[in-house]
Amino acid sequence: MLAFAAGAAVTTSALAAPEAAVAASAAAAPAYDLDRDVNLALKTFDVPGMAIAIVKDGKVIAAKGFGVRRLGDPAPVTAKTLFEIASNSKAFTAAQLAQLVDDGKLSWDDPVTKHLPSFQMADAYVTHTMTVRDLLVHRSGLGLGAGDLLWWPTTTFSTDEIIDRLRNVKLATSFRNNYAYDNLLYIVAGKIIAQKSGKSWEAATREHILAPLGMDGTTTNVEEMLKTADYSAPHSKINGKAAVVKPMPVQNAVGAIGVQTNAEDIAKWMQVLLNEGKMENGKQLFSAKQAREMWSQQTPMKVSEPKPALMATKPNFAAYGLGFQLRDYRGRKIVMHGGALQGFYSRIVMVPEEKLGVAIFTNAENGPSMSALQWRILDNYMGVAPTDWIKLYAEQEAEMHKEELARQGKLSAARAAASKPSLPLASYNGDYKDDWYGTVSIKQAGGRQVMSFSRTPDLTGTLEHFQHDTFIVRWKERNFNADAYVTFALNPDGSIERMKMAPISTETDFSYDFADLNFTPVKKP
Repeated sequence: MLAFAAGAAVTTSALAAPEAAVAASAAAAPAYDLDRDVNLALKTFDVPGMAIAIVKDGKVIAAKGFGVRRLGDPAPVTAKTLFEIASNSKAFTAAQLAQLVDDGKLSWDDPVTKHLPSFQMADAYVTHTMTVRDLLVHRSGLGLGAGDLLWWPTTTFSTDEIIDRLRNVKLATSFRNNYAYDNLLYIVAGKIIAQKSGKSWEAATREHILAPLGMDGTTTNVEEMLKTADYSAPHSKINGKAAVVKPMPVQNAVGAIGVQTNAEDIAKWMQVLLNEGKMENGKQLFSAKQAREMWSQQTPMKVSEPKPALMATKPNFAAYGLGFQLRDYRGRKIVMHGGALQGFYSRIVMVPEEKLGVAIFTNAENGPSMSALQWRILDNYMGVAPTDWIKLYAEQEAEMHKEELARQGKLSAARAAASKPSLPLASYNGDYKDDWYGTVSIKQAGGRQVMSFSRTPDLTGTLEHFQHDTFIVRWKERNFNADAYVTFALNPDGSIERMKMAPISTETDFSYDFADLNFTPVKKP
C-alpha cells in the first residue's frame, strides 16, 4: 500500500479549507478517505453516530458528522450536533485557571486554602500543602476515581456538598507519590473559578472561553443542550447491543465534565491550543507562557504494555500536564485527553510539532473505535504507511471481552453454590452508612430485596444470593453495566459488622467506585 504523506487531503463533503489549498494538497499525495474509515468504524464497533474535526497548520481540514444522532431516527449527525465531551472539559477548567494566573488573581502554587478556606482533605498535611496545581495533576493520594459516586450517576448532592464530603474520602497513597486519575479535585478547581469570577463555572466558561472563540453552539448545561435543535442522544450497551438511554445531567461536577460541544466549535478550540493561546484576532486567550505550562509534564504516568499487534502505539513516556495527557507517538509529542459519560465517549489528540489536531466524538461507550481512528488519521498526516487499526482494535476488543467473560465464568463455577446466608434474609435489611457517601438501604419490595442509594435516584437494584454472605446487586438501569458484589461481615454475636461492595466486571467504569465504600449498619433508635 502507498504511504499517505503529511498534509494529504481528506475526501469529505464538509471540508472547511479553501478549495485551492485542498486541490494543491491532493495533487501532492493520494487522498485520504476519511468517510470510508469512519463509516467502517461505526459498523465494526456498533457505534450509532460520530463527529470528527481535523485542523492542520491553522486551517480546518474537516468538521463533519457521520451516522445518526439517535438509533431508530434517521436524523444525521452534523458538524453542529452537540455531544457531551465529559473529561475533555477539564482543559477548559485548566485554561480558565491559566487566565487567572495571567491576571495575577492566583498562582499555580498557591495553597488551595488561600482561595477556599473551608477546603479539607482526609489528611491535615495534604489539606494545607495542596496547591492549585495539585488539583489538576492527579497526584493527591486519592485512589482511582475515589468519591465519584458523589456525582455519578446523577446525584442530589450539590457542588458544595461534594467538596465538603471530600474530607471523608480516605487517601490511598502518599501525597504526590503517584498518578491516580480523579474527578473530585477538578470540581474543587471549578469552584475556585466561580469564586474568583463572581459567577458560576458555566457562566465564566461562556464569558472567558466560548464567547471569545466564537464557540456559539457549545453549551455548559445538559438541560440547555436538550433545548437545542441538533444534539445527540446517548447510547449504552444493554445485553451487548447499543441502545438509546436517557441523558445524565451532572451539574454538580461541571469543573470536571461540564461541556457539550460539536465538531465546528471544537476545531476552534484546538486551533487556539495549537497556537499557544493566540486567537484569530491576534489577542491571547491565555498567554503563551501558560500554554506551555499546561503542556508541560507535571505527573509521570506508568507506560502500559499493549498487545503485540498494537505495539506501535506504545509510548516512550507518558505524563499528565494541566488538564492534558502527554505522551509520544512515532517520534512526536502528543497532547491528548479522553472523556466518558453515560452514552458518550470523546477523544482530542494534538501533535504540536505538526500543528495537527483531531477530535472524535461518539454517542456510544466505545474506546476502541476512537483509538483506531485516532492512529489512522495521525498516521496519514504524519506520513506513515497505513495500518489497519480498525481491524486490530476490533480483534483486541473481542479478545479482551472473551477473556473477561471467561474470568467471570470461572468465578461463578468456583462459588459455593450450595451455601446459604448466615442469617435469615430479613436480617440483612436496614440502613447502612458510609462516611463519605452517606446512606443506602436494603428493603423488602415485591418479594425481592432491593438496595437503594439514598442520594442517587437511579442506583437501585435487586439482591440475589451468590455464596455465603455475598450477594450480587443487579441494577434496575441495565445500561449501567455495573452490577456489583455485596458482602456482609458479621460480629461474633452474629450481628452485621459492615458491608462492602466491589464491581463484578473489570469492564465496569472506574467511577462506580464501590470498592471505596465501607458501610456500617445504622443503629435503630
